[in-house]
Amino acid sequence: MPSFLTQLTFLIAAVIVGIFILSSAVKIVREYQRLVVFRLGKSIGKKGPGLVFLWPVIDKAVWVDLREFFLEIPSQTCITKDNAPINIDFLIYFKVFNPEFSVIQVVDFAGSARGIATTTLRAVVGDISLDDVLAKREQINQVLRAKMDEVTERWGVKVTTVEIREILPPREVQEAMTRQMSAERSRRAVVTEALGKREAAVTVAEGAKQAAILEAEGARQAAILRAEGFSLALDKIFAVAKNIDGKTLTLQYLEALKVLGAGASTKFIFPLEFTKLLQPLADLTKETR
Repeated sequence: MPSFLTQLTFLIAAVIVGIFILSSAVKIVREYQRLVVFRLGKSIGKKGPGLVFLWPVIDKAVWVDLREFFLEIPSQTCITKDNAPINIDFLIYFKVFNPEFSVIQVVDFAGSARGIATTTLRAVVGDISLDDVLAKREQINQVLRAKMDEVTERWGVKVTTVEIREILPPREVQEAMTRQMSAERSRRAVVTEALGKREAAVTVAEGAKQAAILEAEGARQAAILRAEGFSLALDKIFAVAKNIDGKTLTLQYLEALKVLGAGASTKFIFPLEFTKLLQPLADLTKETR
C-alpha cells in the first residue's frame, strides 16, 4: 500500500514537472509580438510569430511588442530664445523595428525616451522666439521627431510622430493675446460693415445708372419718333405743294394783300415780280368775259 501511494505521488509530480517543462518550452507568439531568445546568456536572435520551441532551462526569452505606442510627456517649463518662460506638454509615438536592439542596447527604452524628449524639447525651444513657438507648432514637432529619432534609432526604436498638445505662454502674454484678438475682431467687424456699405452704394449707383440709361433711351426713342413724324409731315407738305398751280399761288398772294390792306399803313412796296404773279389772274379775268 505505501508503495502504491509513493508511485502515485511520483507520477503526479512527474506530470506537474512535465507540464511546467512543456509550458516553458513551447510558446505561441502572436503576429505583433517577437521573442528575443538567449541561450546560456547569448542572444540567438528573434523568434516568431507562430509556434516557438525553446530548450528548457538553457533558453530564456524576452517578449517584445511591435505595435506602435505612445508616451505622454507632462508639462515642461522651457525658456524661449527671448527669455520668455513657456509650458509645453506633448505626446511621442514609438514603434520597435529591431527587437534585439530594444532588449540589448537599452534597459528601459520608454523611460530613456521620456528623458531624451524633455531635454530635446528644451534645446529646441531655446533656439526659437516666443512668437515662433506659438506660430510654428508643426515645425517644432518635426524638429523634435528628427532629433529624438537620431538617438532612439540605435535602440531599435523608431519615433513616428511627435504632437505638441498644449502651449501655455506667460499670463501677461495671454492677456496681450486676448486684447489683440479683441482688436482683430473689432477690425473685422468694421471692415465687414464698410464692405456692406460699399456694396450697398455700388448697388444704388448701379440702379441709378440703369435708370438713367433707360431714361436716355426713352428720350432718344421719343426724339426719333418726333423726327420721323416731322419728316413725314414735310413729305406730306411737299407732296401737296407739288400739286399747287400758279393760280392758287396768286390767290394766296391776294389774300395776303387783303390782310395788309386791313392794317394802318398807307404805303406798300411791292416787288417787281409781283406783276408777274398777277398775270395769271388777269388771264383768268379775260377768260370769264
